[in-house]
Amino acid sequence: MAFSESLVAMNGTQISYIGHDCKEIPNFLGDRYGGFARRLDLSFNQLRSLAGLNVFTGLEELLVDNNLLGNDLRLPRLPNLHTLTLNKNQLTDIEALLEHLADVTPALEYLSLLGNEACPNQLVSPDKDEDDYQRYRYFVLHKLPHLKFLDTRKVSKREVMEATARGVFMKVVKPKSEVLSVEPGLEGYPLPYTPLPRESRDAKNHKGVFAKCRYAYYGKHSEGNRFIRNDQL
Repeated sequence: MAFSESLVAMNGTQISYIGHDCKEIPNFLGDRYGGFARRLDLSFNQLRSLAGLNVFTGLEELLVDNNLLGNDLRLPRLPNLHTLTLNKNQLTDIEALLEHLADVTPALEYLSLLGNEACPNQLVSPDKDEDDYQRYRYFVLHKLPHLKFLDTRKVSKREVMEATARGVFMKVVKPKSEVLSVEPGLEGYPLPYTPLPRESRDAKNHKGVFAKCRYAYYGKHSEGNRFIRNDQL
């Protein structure tokens, strides 16, 4: 696909290249604007990597919302980057992402991850609730303690204290689905587990199961007996 500089919006040191379905950062962006750009917006494209970002050495703000960035995302070291938005991508591994950001973006203060599976927000993950999201915030702040703003909310002093004390335990883990083994010949049953003994499970050779009981009920204390006269017995 041919790229054109006419598609670039520039306002001083702010560069925008939005909605052009590019799958990689065009070389001309780095060649032309990398040396002085402070804000770069590459939202609404089809980016699967941010290769080529290393020439934007003075970058302070990076917006890459609505792309196809996944867990293999790698950023170059950006010592001046204080704002990063990765909304609506394909990020699922929150711990790996945060460890990478802690290493390459030491000045990061504003981060937004809404719309990714890594961010358990009810708008995207109906099976998550506010408690899941709050635990996610504590875990993010544990990994990135210098953040001032996360997603749509300012970081509070209480969150910082909680993240410091217990954030390491707050990772929201999605349970792995387990495949239960089914005995041969019982594959058609909806549930692999039954409390019935083995000899009573075969539909073609079903047998009742009997056992002795230690107690006998005589009905002496039945509530129903209160309304029956002796001459009716």
